[in-house]
Amino acid sequence: MSGLLSPAPYHILSYGTLLGTTFFHTFVGGIVSFQVLPRPQFSQLMAKIFPVYFSMQTALPVVMALTFPSNAATLTPGGVAGLLDASNTWSGLVPIATMFISGLANLAVIGPATTKCMRDRKSQEHKDGKKSYDPPPHSVEMQALNKKFSMLHGISSLLNLGSFIAALVYGVTLSSRLA
Repeated sequence: MSGLLSPAPYHILSYGTLLGTTFFHTFVGGIVSFQVLPRPQFSQLMAKIFPVYFSMQTALPVVMALTFPSNAATLTPGGVAGLLDASNTWSGLVPIATMFISGLANLAVIGPATTKCMRDRKSQEHKDGKKSYDPPPHSVEMQALNKKFSMLHGISSLLNLGSFIAALVYGVTLSSRLA
């Protein structure tokens, strides 16, 4: 029962969930979905998955910060106080903050902007009588929307990749505490 009161299992489970979902969505689920679903269904699926996914990428680093393990060897406390200790800046604070900021940026800014751009493209498709992903030529408006979507998607992908790399870096830190 005392194990349930310790922050350690919650820290490990939060980290594992974050790393696992990020890996799966980035390198398996998203790619396979894109390959097997028609574009409209793929877009609908991602529009439903992304808010949940980005919420997890935002919330789980907060749980990790709150349950950050103490370090008896350096007498560093656990939790946020330990995470903010200068000895943990690069090994803990930077990776966890990177994961949080990346998730929050995708959840609050980039994701909604991308979804709005997708809606705008759908509206423009009706006006043009042509899908955004059909071969050119496209209207000037659709070209601008396609360019904007590509930029937003690229930023979101970079943030997601940054979060994944930060999770891997933090995994090295976490594993070194097990030795």
